[in-house]
Amino acid sequence: MKTVLLTLLVMCAFAANSVLNRAAVGAGHIGSMDFAALRLVSGAAVLGVLASVSGGRRWLGAFRAVNVGALALYMLAFSLAYRALPAGAGALILFGTVQITMFGGAVSGGEAVPWQRWIGAALALLGLGWMFLPGTGGLPLPATIAMAAAGIGWGVYSLRGRAGGPPIDTTAASFLGAVPLALVAWALAPDAALNGTGVMLAILSGAATSGLGYALWYSVLPALGATRAALWQLTVPVIAVVGGVALLGEAVTARLVLSCALVVGGVAFGLAAPRRQT
Repeated sequence: MKTVLLTLLVMCAFAANSVLNRAAVGAGHIGSMDFAALRLVSGAAVLGVLASVSGGRRWLGAFRAVNVGALALYMLAFSLAYRALPAGAGALILFGTVQITMFGGAVSGGEAVPWQRWIGAALALLGLGWMFLPGTGGLPLPATIAMAAAGIGWGVYSLRGRAGGPPIDTTAASFLGAVPLALVAWALAPDAALNGTGVMLAILSGAATSGLGYALWYSVLPALGATRAALWQLTVPVIAVVGGVALLGEAVTARLVLSCALVVGGVAFGLAAPRRQT
């Protein structure tokens, strides 16, 4: 039960990142690369302090090039995509891609996937597709490609988190390692738009819903496995839609409610499958 509650908390943090990024970048309060850089810097600062308090300088030895690259790809492409994508649609593309990436990684890594989990994943993806069916063809292609790239980055980053190790150390090192890449991207593509609201939302996203949220995610990943973790993340677009309705004024329709129910039902069915080993 503790793992379930912590995972639900993490999913809410992930959805909050979509809402915060869309509210800041989409509304013109801050540029996409400014948001990504501030998000990484603030997250690295908070995580570095926490990791130093808990383990001294131990976390400085937790750098992994793949982790850093995957996190940077996710952060930069994520912010870039939210220039044009709605919060819910962006989360759909992101975690649909994450689903494919993590299921592929699980199968190639020898993890046995029960048939119930495949059916649950298919039902959840069907619900997500139904949620945005009329608007999918009208989504801007560059933003869609950017969000798909972000999904690959996040999927790889999540797969790497199954290796264990102190979650706060690994996350702090990854954030710090990704900061120079974000600063280079910001220098090459500076955005003119920047105000106090955008800065505040970027810092909130970096320090709280990203930094602390990702550290918590790495702490629960070893108990979930790749396919269960991928299924859990399919709830994020549903939560992001609710956040978009409550905070960004998006409309509620009957199909939106039914598709969210299909996603939740599919995830519940898949998560009920017993864990097996090869």
